[in-house]
Amino acid sequence: SLLIGLLTGGHVLLESVPGLAKTTAARVIAESIDGRFRRIQCTPDLLPSDIIGTQVYDAATASFVTQLGPVHANVVLLDEINRSSAKTQSAMLEAMEERQTTIAGTVYPIEDPFLVIATQNPVDQEGTYALSEAQTDRFLIKEIVGYPSPEQEVEVLARRDAGVYDKAHRTQPVASLDDIRRLQRAARAVYMSRDLMLYASHLVGVTRDAENHLPRQLARLIEYGASPRATIALCTSARALALLSGRDHVIPDDIADLAHRVLQHRLILGFEAASAGVTAGVVIDAALRSVRVP
Repeated sequence: SLLIGLLTGGHVLLESVPGLAKTTAARVIAESIDGRFRRIQCTPDLLPSDIIGTQVYDAATASFVTQLGPVHANVVLLDEINRSSAKTQSAMLEAMEERQTTIAGTVYPIEDPFLVIATQNPVDQEGTYALSEAQTDRFLIKEIVGYPSPEQEVEVLARRDAGVYDKAHRTQPVASLDDIRRLQRAARAVYMSRDLMLYASHLVGVTRDAENHLPRQLARLIEYGASPRATIALCTSARALALLSGRDHVIPDDIADLAHRVLQHRLILGFEAASAGVTAGVVIDAALRSVRVP
């Protein structure tokens, strides 16, 4: 998911409990492409200026000097984004969508490539604020990170004993920023037939017109379906997945494999869904079954 976000220029939302190496993954991605990495710890008192930057008065020159915030980097980790207020969350919208920030009326472009990796706790934990629909829609992919298996956890311990996770250890770059830009152009050039684009559009359309495609007891739990950004995200991420799979064309399985990651944070379910134990994943599975594969 992180590589797909990097190749498409999209952003990734990770949901999990603390301690599952999300920060480590973001740092390693940045070091692997020889890019700049910044981590922002979100708290309720975090201000927008702490993210985008601000003007500071310089007494020596009797003038204001602009200090750019940590969002001006190649890989930005917003740790526990749903612990920050809505005002602070909205400060990231311009950076994520327009790839720029505005400070005192002056526009400052953000570096390219640019990848935002935001982490959030499950919304039922104390002291969290649910992300707005406009904010979540800007994330290309949402990935839910689960606990490792016992074998994987033993491997973590073995790597820790070997010094892999030491602060002094730095991952050697395996690609340059120019390589990533070239791969981004290659991902955009991956062939996707019109039939597959229509397949992606039909999948998203089912969430908007659920009454005519899904069982009634499931359709009535959906308040709002996914926006056209979901269709765009399905197509762009499918091209990147095809490239990572060594293909120059998209196949239906690429779209099906990404459906949950692209749609689960864009569906808005009613309160009855929570009481019935129905998640967005159940709706997406039903949508996949209802649409004919080309």
